[in-house]
Amino acid sequence: MKQTIDTIVAQASEVILGKQAQIRLALACLLARGHLLIEDLPGMGKTTLSHLLAQLLGLSFQRIQFTSDLLPADILGISIYDREQGSFTFHPGPIFSQFILADEVNRATPKTQSALLEAMEEHQVTTEGETRKLAEPFFVIATQNPGHHIGTFPLPESQLDRFLMRIDMGYPDREAERALLRGESRRDLLTAIQPVTTAEELQAMQRRVPEIHVSDALLDYLQALVEFSREAPQFENGLSPRASLALLRASQAWALIDGRDYVIPEDIQSVLPAVAGHRLSGGDPALSASELLLTSVAIP
Repeated sequence: MKQTIDTIVAQASEVILGKQAQIRLALACLLARGHLLIEDLPGMGKTTLSHLLAQLLGLSFQRIQFTSDLLPADILGISIYDREQGSFTFHPGPIFSQFILADEVNRATPKTQSALLEAMEEHQVTTEGETRKLAEPFFVIATQNPGHHIGTFPLPESQLDRFLMRIDMGYPDREAERALLRGESRRDLLTAIQPVTTAEELQAMQRRVPEIHVSDALLDYLQALVEFSREAPQFENGLSPRASLALLRASQAWALIDGRDYVIPEDIQSVLPAVAGHRLSGGDPALSASELLLTSVAIP
């Protein structure tokens, strides 16, 4: 299992240069059965990372380009009348795939954005009075441009909370950008990528995550972080029970990626910014929410 994970990270790092931390976080999010939000400027590699992970993991992939005129039926599917059979036949939408890229999700209207809510939380969709199960494993990566860009609709808190993690890609360092400029096209490299694992093997890894041991002392540390976010006057609202479960699962997934069967404080610290950053508002503008939590709560 460790060898497979190392191969996925290594091959992904050959395409997405200088972004091993983001690759590991995205993989940890998937292993923890969560969904990922990537917020950054256009052209930073958000879409490339999504395509890359889908190919490496051997999952069926669908890209949904969110626009202002996109309708919920364009995502979920629609029933069309079949004249020969004299009945309606349901035509599944792109949501019925294992790996979904919701590209520029904040360009769609709130009504269309909400079409993802049930799918992300329940792994099912209800259309026309009938509930239909989605494929397993099911993973959504949503990308969005910064909120100050023209034509964007900010995601409501209820939908932000459906994402286990939010990350940004960031600019590459000078060395990585030079290799990017001198190297092959990232699109050409993607076409040569072969699956490293299968959907069944991935599900076995996901089942392993909750089995990673977490000591009582580490649970005390995690709870102290959550309680500080709820009591500190710097934050308008603290982390919810869903957020604390997300932090636990993400920490276990991070330990699994490192090849350990137990969680250490550094695992919690590594995933905390991605898990807590989009769930906390307020605080000191000069100090991120995660930095405030980590500097205010002692390690056991």
